[in-house]
Amino acid sequence: MAGRARCAVGVPNVGAFGDPLLLVELAVAAEEQGWDGFFLWDHQLWHDQRWQVADPVVVIAAVAASTAAIKTGILVNVLARRRVGKVARESVTLDVLSGGRLIVGAGLGASPAEFTAFGESGDARVRAGRLDESLDILAGLWSGEPVTFHGSYLTAAEVTMLPRPVQRPRIPIWCGGRWPNKAPFRRAARWDGVMPTHVRYGLGETMPPEDLRDVVRFTHQHRTGDGPFDVALEGRTDGTAPDRAAQHIAPYVEAGLTWWIEALGWWRGTPADAMTRIRQGPPVLSLSD
Repeated sequence: MAGRARCAVGVPNVGAFGDPLLLVELAVAAEEQGWDGFFLWDHQLWHDQRWQVADPVVVIAAVAASTAAIKTGILVNVLARRRVGKVARESVTLDVLSGGRLIVGAGLGASPAEFTAFGESGDARVRAGRLDESLDILAGLWSGEPVTFHGSYLTAAEVTMLPRPVQRPRIPIWCGGRWPNKAPFRRAARWDGVMPTHVRYGLGETMPPEDLRDVVRFTHQHRTGDGPFDVALEGRTDGTAPDRAAQHIAPYVEAGLTWWIEALGWWRGTPADAMTRIRQGPPVLSLSD
């Protein structure tokens, strides 16, 4: 695939970044400075409940209405704690509102407490089952055709939802997962993209290129379709040295990266620091043939 690897901004929706007005300002600045995407976390609670939290769906709607070209989405939606019918309506509305610029991320979520605090199961197997069933129903509802589904957790009985999304054959779905756990990557292989993290690396750290290469190899081994497939990774570059930033990311591009997501949050400084990095602009990356 020839062309330019794309660069996005990724920010949390909690703490000092839990201000929805700030998040929209960051997204508008990202578009103005040539970034290709703006993505948000999905939390409804934080470990310290004194931290403020912005609803990511509402923020993404505001981002879609305030920008014209930038891709946007939630990386990743914790679909197991959402009503799939509501997600279907929200996602199609956002795709239409944005002119086909939505990406839907999907994952288990990192905090079982966000489930158990409201009387729902935090068991990882239950969350995984609900996630997989949600994705199947969601893709069906986007088709505009009647959907009947009877799973272990979810049901849809002759449901048709219109309009369809702008994007065809569907809104892209990127699945998150923590490598080297394999199940999330078998899930990602069934959809349109993958966004890996790594059990050995935390906030402010980026998995080495060789680990990303293993992720890409494993995921592609389990692919059954031949459509486009994106590989997104969060990391950190120095906006004052674009050439060095590009050199830093080049091994990831060689490993299969298609989206570099500049991870900005409290671990890198204040919201003002995040705005400064956004205004410095993205690295310029190339995809090899």
